[in-house]
Amino acid sequence: MGTLRLRVGERGRIVLPKQIREALGIDEGDEVIAEVSDVIVIRPAKRSVDADKLREILRAHAEELAGIPTRKEPRPGDLAKTSIEEEFE
Repeated sequence: MGTLRLRVGERGRIVLPKQIREALGIDEGDEVIAEVSDVIVIRPAKRSVDADKLREILRAHAEELAGIPTRKEPRPGDLAKTSIEEEFE
């Protein structure tokens, strides 16, 4: 992304441009960490995980996967009717 020039606004506020927030997955209300030395580094704070929400997402994903037919292994003779030339036509 490179270097961006930001302006300090009223009460010392700095607005993080949308492209930075999207690239780093920063949403309104999220915390960021500012590391100050001879430079200022701003990075997203580690987010806590909501176990119930994660469990629900995984359950929904498992249900979705259960609906996908499983791949069957070919039985002897199934591939005898197929030629390599037909596969690439």
